[in-house]
This record gives sequence, C-alpha cells and structure tokens, in this order.
Amino acid sequence: MIFYKNPVILSIFSGVLLTLSWPVQGLSFLIFFSLIPLFFVEDQITKGSSKRKKLRWFALSYLGFFIWNLGTTWWIVNSSVFGMTFAILCNTSFYAILMMLFHWSKKRLPLRTAYIFLISLWIAFEKFHLMWDFSWPWLNLGNVFSEEIQWIQWYEFTGSFGGTLWVLLINIGLFEVFKNHPPSLKNTLWVKKMSPWLIGIAIPILISLILYQSEKDLTPSTEVLLLQPNINPYNEKYEKENNYYFDLMVHMTADQITNETRYIFTPETYFGGGFGAALEEFKTSILHRKIDSLLEKNPNIQLITGIQSYSVYKTERPPTLTANFIRDGVWVDFYNSALKMEHQENPEFYHKSKLVVGVENMPYKSFFRPILGEFLLDLGGTVSSRAIQQSRSVFEHKKINLKVGPVICYESIYGEFLTEYVRKGAHFLAIITNDAWWGDTPGHKQLLSYARLRAIENRRDIVRSANTGISAIINAKGEIVNELPYESKGVLRGKFSPAERITFYTQYGDYIARWSGFIAILFFLIAVSGRLKKNSG
Repeated sequence: MIFYKNPVILSIFSGVLLTLSWPVQGLSFLIFFSLIPLFFVEDQITKGSSKRKKLRWFALSYLGFFIWNLGTTWWIVNSSVFGMTFAILCNTSFYAILMMLFHWSKKRLPLRTAYIFLISLWIAFEKFHLMWDFSWPWLNLGNVFSEEIQWIQWYEFTGSFGGTLWVLLINIGLFEVFKNHPPSLKNTLWVKKMSPWLIGIAIPILISLILYQSEKDLTPSTEVLLLQPNINPYNEKYEKENNYYFDLMVHMTADQITNETRYIFTPETYFGGGFGAALEEFKTSILHRKIDSLLEKNPNIQLITGIQSYSVYKTERPPTLTANFIRDGVWVDFYNSALKMEHQENPEFYHKSKLVVGVENMPYKSFFRPILGEFLLDLGGTVSSRAIQQSRSVFEHKKINLKVGPVICYESIYGEFLTEYVRKGAHFLAIITNDAWWGDTPGHKQLLSYARLRAIENRRDIVRSANTGISAIINAKGEIVNELPYESKGVLRGKFSPAERITFYTQYGDYIARWSGFIAILFFLIAVSGRLKKNSG
C-alpha cells in the first residue's frame, strides 16, 4: 500500500504536502493529494478500538495543519514573534475544529452527506474568515493557484471559492478510491477508479486554457508611474517628515514623466510623518500646496498616494467605536488612507477598510485590552487602532474619464470586497502597499501573487506600488507584464488597459460561499437530529 499506516507520519505528510503546494515556489498540483493522508488518519481512528478518539483526531489533525501554517506563514516572525505564534496556533485550531465536526457528522449522517457537510462547512468557514474581526484568510484553499493563472481563468465565474471546492472534491474522491482499492502492482483496478478524478482535475484546466486563449488582449493605452522608494519601515520611514517624501517623489519622477503620463502612484502610508494629515485642515496644509504646485506643472496627471490621516473630536464620550482617547475631552480617529489629487480639484480620501488584526485593528477592544495589553497580533503595518469607511470609493480622473479602485495592502486578499470597486465603475484597480515589515520572505511574494487572482476575478488590470517591492503591472489574465525587483529603488513606468466588462463573479460575488453556509447549517441541524442516519440504516 502506498500510504504508510502510522497516523503521526500520515498527519505530518499532509502538512508537508499542503506546505509544498503553496505559492510562490510550491508545486500547486500537490494540493489535490494533500488532505488524503489526513482522511486516512480519520478513517483509522473511526474504525479503531482506542479510547478518546475525538482527542486523538483533534491532536493529529492539528499536527498536520500546524505544519502547513508554520511552513507557509512563518515569515510573520519578522514583524512579531507573538504575532506569528498567535496567528499560527489560532488558525491551526480553526482547521482542526473543522475536521472534528466532520468526524462527528460521520456518526450521524450517511458518508456522502458527511462529505458534503465537510465541503460546505470548510467553504463557509473560509467566508467567515474573510468577515470577522480576527480575519486571516491567507490560507484559503482557492489561493493556492495564484501562480497557476492558466489553470484558473474560470475564477471570473466562481472567484477563489471555486478553487476551494475543486480541491476538496478531488481530495475526497481520490481518498475514497485509495481506501476502497488500495494501490498495488497486482491489482490495478485503482488506476481505473482514479481516472474520473484525474479527469476532474484536467477538465477545469482545459476550460481555463480555452478562456485564456479567448480572452481578448487589450492594447495598453494609459501610462502610469509606480514609485518604489525602498525605505526601511523599522528604522527610517517614520523618522522623516512629509516634506522629505515630497521632495523624494519629485526627484524620483522628474525624469520619468512624459507627455503620456496620466497617473503617479506611491506606496501605502508614503506620507506618514508625525500623526498624519488632519482631514479637516488638509486643503490648507503645506503638503497640499506643494502637491498642487507639482500637478500644476503636470495638469494631465492624477496623483494617488498613501497617507496617514486623522480626525479630531472634542467630546467627553467616545464619538465612534474606533476613536482613540488622547486626553479628557479629546478623541482621535486615525486612518490609513489613499489620497487622490488633481490640479484645481478637491482632494479625495479613501480610508482602508480591511485592517491588519492587532496593529491597525484591535478586535473586541474592550475585552482583549485588559488581557493582552500591548502584546497583540502584529502582522506588520502601522501603529494605533485605525478607523475605516464602510463602502468602497472610486477616484475619477476627469481629464481622461477613467475611474480607479484604490486598494490598500491587505485589502487585496479579499475577493468580493474588491468587486464593489468595479461595480462602482472602476476601469482598473490600484494596490498601494508596504510589505517591508516581512523582509525578503514569501510574505510579500504571496501578497503580490494573490493580486493576480483579483485581476482574473474582475478582468481588470492592476497597478501595484510597493514600498520595497514588488511593484508591478498585472493584466486582466493575471499575468505580471512588468515589475521592479524587491529592495530596488526606482520608478516603474508602464501602461495598462482600462476595461468596462463586468464578470459573473464581479456581479454575484461569493455566491458559492453563501450557498455553502446555508447547506452547512442545514446538514448540521440534520446531523443533530440524526434523522438521515436512522433512515439510511
């Protein structure tokens, strides 16, 4: 038999396969076999006579998922040891609980129904993980194909949850084949039984290749400059004033601006001096006047830059849930913002809405602050609790009649979140980010890679300005057509193609996840009643 029977080794094997399949240097094909060893462990425990089956299954599934989480997100340690520990241990627990519920459901549901319950529960959890305050959807299974863009052009119909569904179906199907028809040289029936599931891998890839070839290549028409200043956020970035960064921007772009340049983008929190820019006073600020003077010389250019900003409230009680106490009668909301400016136009702000847990957002602040104090989850970003805006904003370039969706760093992981920009008329998406917190690790590479999924889902070109890299231009097929290497200082000049088509996924979002949530709840209630199991028996 091809599978070793020791449950510990099987669990480790699953964790290793999951890790090796993950972008950006993984072998994505391994994901279709990665959960099979864990299913064998569960089957052994179910059929075995040992006591404490639930505890054993939880521990062994935890082991496999721990290896996966550690092997793919260890780089968080570059910004915080506590942050890495908290993220890995908690996220591992969530996946182990999913498998516990599957184990429980097998006693109360027919086997096929229990599998449907697991698939719907897993997808529903991934959706929940996109929405709650402890959101950390980095390892949602559909993300695994971010480097295999020729396999997943159909994400324009399903989003990344289509990938999760694909992975789970294949793993379950192949497990049943290997369980019921153990591979051997004497009996090759398992090869025949495995064939439909291999076809199940091949058909979506074939469909994707057809879509890839049929997707119309638009001629890039709009020139953009992407600033990559390569500034260390730990010991340099926040020690300098905004005047320094304005002068740096002028210096770096001076010999790059052409008559065709229509946009300049700078990274997340590029203007991050002091406490940031006071929103109510920004139009009369020195920074505003300086930027406007630059744009007066280049009237066809729109600048979109990252900036820290804030609003001050003079009141005895907290005016918002996110307000930070300064002193008696004074509260402040801090924002991680994108600023749009054109000459002789009012400045516009978009405030980051998907915040990094711990640094930008303290989940359930009133509960956790007395317990954790300052030792909060730190994935890298800014400091102090941030406020958000509830809906997406698009910035219009009135001189050329184009709209852009400003996406700030971590937000680019959230598929349905980005569709709102497109539904509001965005002709392209722009990601401004600062990935320098994680150093030269898979972290910044994975975040860039995930952006390719967003391009496919919405069929929109994406321009990406990153502090230390990788700045890039991504086309609507998810191809990186131009980039600046990590830790290089410079300006990436290139062109993108505006688009107007609305994809099925853009229109309907995470419908697979919503239906999965309904099915998971339904089957959970049925499992609690035990009715299906009784009827099948």
